[in-house]
Amino acid sequence: MGSILIVGNIVKDIYLRLDERQNVFEKDSNNVPWLNLGFDGSSHKFFRRTSVYGGAAVTLEVLNKFGVDAEISGAKLRYENGELVENDQKTSDYRYVLCSGEKISYFVPSTRTHTSLSAPSRPVDWVFIDKSATITTALVESLETFFAVSKNTRLAVYVSKDASEVARNLAKRATLIFSEITPPKELVDRTFIIKNDTISINDDKVTWNLAKTDMLTHLTVHSIAAASIIGALFSGKNKLESMDLAKANVENASLAGALDIKKLEEIVKKEKSEEIDLEMMAKSLMTLKKGILAADESGGSIHKKFESMNIPDDFEHRRDYRNIFFTTKDLEKFVSGVILFDETAKQKADNGQNFVEFLTSRGIIPGIKVDQGLADLPNSSEKYTKGLDGLDERLKEYYQMGLRFAKWRAAFEVTESTPTENAIEKNCEILAKYALLCQQTHIVPIVEPEVVHDGNYSAKHCALLTGKILDVLFEKLKELGVRLEACILKCNMVLAGKQFETQSTPGEVGELTAKTLRDHVPKELAGVVFLSGGQGVEQSTDNLQAVTNQGPFPWPVTFSFARALQGPALEAWLGDNNNADKARSAFYDRLVANTNALIKH
Repeated sequence: MGSILIVGNIVKDIYLRLDERQNVFEKDSNNVPWLNLGFDGSSHKFFRRTSVYGGAAVTLEVLNKFGVDAEISGAKLRYENGELVENDQKTSDYRYVLCSGEKISYFVPSTRTHTSLSAPSRPVDWVFIDKSATITTALVESLETFFAVSKNTRLAVYVSKDASEVARNLAKRATLIFSEITPPKELVDRTFIIKNDTISINDDKVTWNLAKTDMLTHLTVHSIAAASIIGALFSGKNKLESMDLAKANVENASLAGALDIKKLEEIVKKEKSEEIDLEMMAKSLMTLKKGILAADESGGSIHKKFESMNIPDDFEHRRDYRNIFFTTKDLEKFVSGVILFDETAKQKADNGQNFVEFLTSRGIIPGIKVDQGLADLPNSSEKYTKGLDGLDERLKEYYQMGLRFAKWRAAFEVTESTPTENAIEKNCEILAKYALLCQQTHIVPIVEPEVVHDGNYSAKHCALLTGKILDVLFEKLKELGVRLEACILKCNMVLAGKQFETQSTPGEVGELTAKTLRDHVPKELAGVVFLSGGQGVEQSTDNLQAVTNQGPFPWPVTFSFARALQGPALEAWLGDNNNADKARSAFYDRLVANTNALIKH
């Protein structure tokens, strides 16, 4: 396996848990919270103090837990019986870590201890320049002298984002590099890029959730990640496997220490199993010749529908309305899943089961709309979709309820000047964050970027905008490490806006939609579903048929309609349950028509 000499500074982190105060932290340009000591004249009290080793000591601990023979240059610190032990060795630096709630801030020395190289106690295969090291000209000269004698020893180095030119030059001779920024082209193949939420090398990337890190500092987290990768590579893992183990260590390490390789392998195996389950769920939603029913109208949307037909907008009428669709005979033959609204997910069917349990018992996968509507972008007339705050907790609750997929809509109004690049960028970034949170909670995300049909624009302009939005969306999804194999796209068909003088024919819609999707949607995506988006009932079906006729596609394609399926049923029901069977019949007819439109003619 080989041995490693770690060159870096040992840090003693003193954690002080402060009493609870509000509005005392501010964030810097790197989004790191810092304590604002000028908030008022009163003093802070701390009620818990914990001292832990940081810096190179973290690297030493992690490598030892991976079974790697490692020592720190010039330090009498060793890992023994599950603990770091020092022999008459004063630590190099102190760092005070102030904790308030879930936020932390640092007090660090104004000058850092000089990092030097001491000859190892025995020959080593690698020298690792740790993140904690201060890379100076003197240190580099010492390294050059060492490598001149130890010609077979290889170099690994951590290059921070604020690294000196001396450090960057040193990296050029390294076999293995860790960096916080994109490296020069010639170093790409040997550089792991470590950021506050991702690790990547070339096109491989894993995303971690820092919220689970038990008050660990970013410095410690990055050290754990780098050391885990080295340890994994030494254990015979490939690059992607090494990043998976590093992710697991980051997410599960605590102030008490990192995890050993055996435990990490168990965690990764479990996560991989869950990833496969998520992909299988996505495939189940995209079952051949079935669609997804969108019964997720928000309170405002359903109020408008009911008001236009003089139907009372109250809890019982909303329940009765959704109950019509869910109790329609043979529904499971036509739809694989149903998207619910929060209220609907907690309502009950006629047999006393809640709708989630009722749909599941029929072999239909229940899902949930999780966005919370539109809000104004700052200094703009355009909108973004809100709802990220607290989403992780809501998703956990929905998963416990039995919901297995979610939907988030971003709407793009089309005018002469909109959508702007800023609106596209912002909304797609939000969609990607939502999708990642879903997958981390074992819920399949449906991402819905909609070019709103109510506009005055041509079909060609719609194709241009749709393609542009999809490009940005998939770029953001990939940046965050969202697994496309467990993600579904819900999008508009490509057609002229409702106010445009020349309306699109089904043939035009089919050709433009198929071309746009093929040009802008990655092949690994789990599937594509279409929204009806203000089209007429028959128009939606005709256009769906036209798109189907352009197949086959690299991914399954189906419908996820709301109004185009439910409209005739609502008109038949009119709020009177005596008309429920008539409404079910109208709904059934639309199910048959649209599933027939999934068969190529």
